Amino acid sequence: MAFILDAIKNTFSDAAEELSGSKHSHTHVGEQCAQGLHRPHHSEYRYGSFAPQSAGDVKWFVDGCGYMWAVSKALEQARESIWILDWWLSPELYLRRPPSRNEQYRLDRMLQVAAERGVKVNIIVYKEVTQALTRKYLTPTIPKYLHSLFPRDPFTSTLGRLGLATILASLEYQEAEDPLISPPVTVSSSHTKHALEDLHPNICVFRHPDHLPDAQTLESSFVSSLQHLSLSAATVSKLPGDTLKAVYGMNEDVILYWAHHEKLCLIDGKIAFMGGLDLCYGRWDTNQHSIADAHPGDLNDIVFPGQDFNNARIMDFSDVAHWEQNKLDRKESSRMGWSDISICVRGSVVQDLREHFVQRWNFIYNEKYDVRGDTRYSRLSMTATIPDMSNQGFEAPSYGGANQSRRQDPNRSGDDENFPEHHHHRFHEMGERLQEQFEEGIQHVQSRYLDSGPSGREGGMPCQLVRSCTKWSHGIPTEHSIATAYISVIENSQHFLYIENQFFITATSDSQKPVRNKLGAALVERILRAARDGEKYKVIVVMPSIPAFSGDLKDDSSLGTRAIMEYQYNSINRGGHSIMEEISKAGFDPTEYIRFYNLRNYDRINASADMRDVEEEGGVDYETARREHDDQVDPAGYRAQGGAGDYEESSDGENYRQYQQAAKNVAERKGSRSQNWDSVSKCYMLGGPDIRDLPWEDGDLSEMDSFVSEELYVHSKVLIADDRTVICGSANLNDRSQLGEHDSEIALVIEDPTFVNSYMNGQPWQASKFAATLRRQLTRKHLGLVPAQDMERPNQNFEPIGVPNLYDFGSAEDEAVMDPLSEDFLNFWNSRAKQNTAVFSKIFHPVPDDSVRTWKDYDKFYETFFHEADEEADGKSGNKTPAKYRWGHVVAEEFSEGAEGTREVKNLLSTIKGTLVEMPLLFLIEEDIAKQGLSLNAFTEDIYT
Repeated sequence: MAFILDAIKNTFSDAAEELSGSKHSHTHVGEQCAQGLHRPHHSEYRYGSFAPQSAGDVKWFVDGCGYMWAVSKALEQARESIWILDWWLSPELYLRRPPSRNEQYRLDRMLQVAAERGVKVNIIVYKEVTQALTRKYLTPTIPKYLHSLFPRDPFTSTLGRLGLATILASLEYQEAEDPLISPPVTVSSSHTKHALEDLHPNICVFRHPDHLPDAQTLESSFVSSLQHLSLSAATVSKLPGDTLKAVYGMNEDVILYWAHHEKLCLIDGKIAFMGGLDLCYGRWDTNQHSIADAHPGDLNDIVFPGQDFNNARIMDFSDVAHWEQNKLDRKESSRMGWSDISICVRGSVVQDLREHFVQRWNFIYNEKYDVRGDTRYSRLSMTATIPDMSNQGFEAPSYGGANQSRRQDPNRSGDDENFPEHHHHRFHEMGERLQEQFEEGIQHVQSRYLDSGPSGREGGMPCQLVRSCTKWSHGIPTEHSIATAYISVIENSQHFLYIENQFFITATSDSQKPVRNKLGAALVERILRAARDGEKYKVIVVMPSIPAFSGDLKDDSSLGTRAIMEYQYNSINRGGHSIMEEISKAGFDPTEYIRFYNLRNYDRINASADMRDVEEEGGVDYETARREHDDQVDPAGYRAQGGAGDYEESSDGENYRQYQQAAKNVAERKGSRSQNWDSVSKCYMLGGPDIRDLPWEDGDLSEMDSFVSEELYVHSKVLIADDRTVICGSANLNDRSQLGEHDSEIALVIEDPTFVNSYMNGQPWQASKFAATLRRQLTRKHLGLVPAQDMERPNQNFEPIGVPNLYDFGSAEDEAVMDPLSEDFLNFWNSRAKQNTAVFSKIFHPVPDDSVRTWKDYDKFYETFFHEADEEADGKSGNKTPAKYRWGHVVAEEFSEGAEGTREVKNLLSTIKGTLVEMPLLFLIEEDIAKQGLSLNAFTEDIYT
């Protein structure tokens, strides 16, 4: 019956292909959308944004250490309100490290203390998909309904029923292993909501969206959309889009894929934090990105407690409601480093961010929470001086429907029982519009005339808020001003683009369906314009080598990872219409204009003789004691007392105490402590020690086996043009973020008028101070030209807005990266990437790698060393042969045995500087990386783009 299943799948795939041609891409080259699908008033503001060009002071933060310190300081100073928008928020996140010395700076405690002093805390988090979505789960009534459509003739009906039963059984069998959509993330918004709301009534948390309507709505929609279903691509493609999705019960009320992806924290409506960093596990990191966190000399030095020690390539987060649970053995496994960017702003642009939050909050309140009548929740107002009358105790005009009127006055009776419901709805909408217009007017007056000086609309850097949002996310027609801004800035760039992004999925034309955003077309057009005019023009793109999803790439469970990689390679250099191919077709060498890079780093796990000696002294395994430490870094153990994170004895934790005492005894006996080298990540940073000089004594691990490497995950979402213009926010470079109708996003376009003297292609150049310092800081960090960051010694870059960024203009390292078009810089950048890549490839055999062109190459280069093998014994399969090496460890057989091999490894590691590596554009180039199947088809491929 496989051919029947294939026929049905192909029918719907073909139909979807026909329909996809009529989809509005929203991101044409040029700023105007020709199809008239957007709100009329958008056209009055640049990029089609809801917000006008504004002004503000802006400060950058590279990586989570300084950013989260600044957030913690702002939370301490909050007096009226804290508003947070996050994809994921972890209540147990530590904003300052190490946790044992910063207990009061755990996020949930900071929000509780703020609420107790009268601050109103409003939080919106993405409500994740929690169940694998299958046809049977979504539309359990499909067999009964389809049976009713069969002819009454008994013979035909019987054959039809048998065929249908076989098809449905086949679908269910496949979906058991390969559902339409597996739960894509393992976050827990429910835990976030209840853990925080239980702390204080001043804390309110909205979860949104609800991905599925109730069963009655779903069944009704399904039946109505199947009334005229015909299994013919030509006829099906002419039916409404909902009909195409009826087999899986999808309609406009079913939001299977899309997420609220903004990262925003507003304090008292005066300053805002935004960018790529969520306040959640896995995001806090320093500039050197240590990936080892074993501390045999003192467990209180642990930096990443519980699930905050995460490596998404090994295993995803699990059971995050029990934050202290972590299944990674820190004596053997590394974490994954997290490279990211966020900003802090003040000034009139904050009013636009406030408006965005208020719109979102009130939209969700009206849609989901108003009917509950819970006094904890209420609408928000744009101005504190004008009360929101809809939730006050005094009588106020009501534009609500009959049900709302009855709820406000349960004793009321009368004429509105027979008042048509649609009139109530129209009056309700009219009332909301009037109130919103009133609040917008007040906001305009306040921001224009009351907020003067450096924080007002007349001062600070020119900047503009842009966003991606639509009906499901914001209750408005689609806005894609982020995409429009990206395309405009690319088109108008003069010399140079620097892009860091978590994804790179884009199209150069309509031939690259299902990808619809046209940022790729803008890049090709700008590059070809420069090439034909004989201009020097460069684009540098820094992105992850592989998406941060767990699993071996060859496994069936890694289909989503491979799909994203295939779409990215087809955007870059494959498939016939990629950016590089289009440039080549025009007769130019694409590598002269655009290049792609990844990040990778290494560390050394301190499972040395010191750890062995302490374990023997105390009779306690390190990991057992470590778990008890993590258990105690919570309200029952370490507590903030008198403003300091002091240890308080608890009734349990005996293993922890035994280990700590043993560590003290060993240190006194040996006269030294080796925890200074619990991480060796300083070695590849400016001024760091030579890895060859660091001491080691073998313990549970030999020194060679203690070295680990992992992809340094790029999560930034930034574009810098000509060192003058910056776009920074939450938006990835893919359809999900750019189209507007998918994930919701925000970004800020920043054009700092404060110029600094610089160079561009050897010529004097007036660069923007904000853009130039951010770009230089990023490139220097990747090249290893900044010192390692000390988490316990904050500097100006740990402070919120008001304290300027610290940057060492005129240093040798600054001058090395000042001119992004100079041959000196480009040769330095490319040679360091090449050297680092070669060393990592030799020592660790990471994938992707350019030497791996086929799956056979993949087996030889990677699987042979790191994958469990199926073992056959006595004709029976199922046993496993352990992998030769643990994930991320040294492939020892590449080197000599014993101490000589270790010296060889350390000699090579000493040549690694920074974290920059080349992107392997030839990886699996001879293979179809993502093969289409039930879970990768015309209806689900949008998830991956």
